[in-house]
Amino acid sequence: MKIDQTHPPAAHTATGFSPGFAALGLEASLLASLETLGYEEPTPIQREAIPPLLAGRDLLGQAATGTGKTAAFTLPVLQRIAHGGGPRPAALVLVPTRELAIQVGQAVQRYGRELRTTVLPVYGGQAIGAQLHALRRGVDVVVATPGRMLDHLRRQPQLLANVRVVVLDEADEMLDMGFADDLEAIFGHLPETKQTALFSATMPPRIKAIAHRHLRNPVEIAIAKEPVKPGSAPRVQQTAYVVARPHRNAALARVLDVTGPTSALVFCRTRLEVDEVTSMLNARGYRAEAIHGGMSQVQRDRVMQAFRAGQTELLVATDVAARGLDIPHVSHVVNVDLPSSAEVYVHRIGRTGRAGREGAAITILDPREQRLLRSIEQHTKGQVVVLPIPTAAALRAKRMERAKTAVLEVLKAGDLDQFHTVVEDLAAASDPAKVAAAALRLVFRAQGGERPEQDIPAPVLPNARMRDREGRPGGRGHHEPQHGAEPRRGPRAGHPVRQPGLSRVYIGAGREVGIRPGDLVGAIANEAKVNAKVIGAIEIEDRFSIVDVPESIVRDVVEALNRTRIKGRKVSVRLFRE
Repeated sequence: MKIDQTHPPAAHTATGFSPGFAALGLEASLLASLETLGYEEPTPIQREAIPPLLAGRDLLGQAATGTGKTAAFTLPVLQRIAHGGGPRPAALVLVPTRELAIQVGQAVQRYGRELRTTVLPVYGGQAIGAQLHALRRGVDVVVATPGRMLDHLRRQPQLLANVRVVVLDEADEMLDMGFADDLEAIFGHLPETKQTALFSATMPPRIKAIAHRHLRNPVEIAIAKEPVKPGSAPRVQQTAYVVARPHRNAALARVLDVTGPTSALVFCRTRLEVDEVTSMLNARGYRAEAIHGGMSQVQRDRVMQAFRAGQTELLVATDVAARGLDIPHVSHVVNVDLPSSAEVYVHRIGRTGRAGREGAAITILDPREQRLLRSIEQHTKGQVVVLPIPTAAALRAKRMERAKTAVLEVLKAGDLDQFHTVVEDLAAASDPAKVAAAALRLVFRAQGGERPEQDIPAPVLPNARMRDREGRPGGRGHHEPQHGAEPRRGPRAGHPVRQPGLSRVYIGAGREVGIRPGDLVGAIANEAKVNAKVIGAIEIEDRFSIVDVPESIVRDVVEALNRTRIKGRKVSVRLFRE
């Protein structure tokens, strides 16, 4: 299929880049959206998944978070439903959490802008009336959490009768959260003729069982990561900073301000991100230049000449643009996003630490990318130490230290005779210590030291497997019992074993109103914004339920659940008094 001629392919052909997405069979309107968003080249999961999905095949895909799965299913879904007409919704995407529902919904909206595709994220914690009204008006794509989707199906059993494509994203996470029965119930409302795609980071037997029941002769894709040969990974200091996506640019600027790289290569996924990051860094006083596939060869040559000459501190690039470039030694490599594979990560950080020099690799990590980070560590046989984002106070102290160093360097260099007369005049009019402090303040101000800074909020982590400063694994909560399984019993009859560090939460609803483990796990994960994996044992009685959660978040969980509805009703939630 040809590239949309309203977006000329000159940037690709002139710089030697491949057509990329166009070669996968995507139509011009979607290619135009991708061009606008700055995407240059498909990831491995996108290259493998898009063609069979466009052909109408069912698909079972295994790939880690952060590898581009969302675009891998969103783009072909949009193309398949775009021109079919007929009743709506035409596509359903099931995801485990509210946050992911919002994220996928935004992706559908961005990619489908040229097609004018309508999308509705459906999740708990939001007024169901507004969702009902939107569904009755009609939308093309529904992105839903299982629990809330079932709530709608109880009101409108035929809601999904005309769905042509259904996608299960992060299927292993949905099963971990106890949604197995919910998924089966939802499939009971879907037509037999639907196309089904299932994506999961892991492929345990229970995922394969779902695929066997609901997928017809599926294409199976597993994006394996080739092991890195011993000694092939560069020896550089590798650190990562976990931050929520809205604060990513602020965290990047903070880390660069504290580390003070003399020359750094900053990697972004898309051309649009390259341009945004470059503008942000220049606004903060850095000398940054962008390089990506949307630039002519003349522009690229000028940028590279400035970087080699030291006129540019930061070179912000996509992976495609960085290929084949004769880039000199850089002090730092910075990943604004984790790349989709260990091989790309190794290639990136190999730009620093060359010829026996010391190098540093920094990654700004989305909380959902931690699983991919652990996978990269396993394949590189290296350690990436996760550190907290530097505080505003730490940044100020670093700036003060640099101002002091700058003054000491001038003192060491000498040649200050021409300034003695001025200093003597100032010292005669004021305390010499105050004169020196005023001069130091001018240096501090010139380096941006007095720019107001605020602390960047810590992210809500999707799991507890963080690492401390020495790289030791943090603690991990245990999984909820399998959906429908009996709760684990402890020494006292009728109560599950409680792990150290967990507290019990009393919830005033139980089996009589249809409460199931998945309802409680979903409510806690979505409303209190915690990972399901830190939730402990669950006990459901006729009129109440008890859930174990970490002591550190128990009050947040109680407050969050008291603000929401469980199974469509307000319930009493409090600390359990034993």
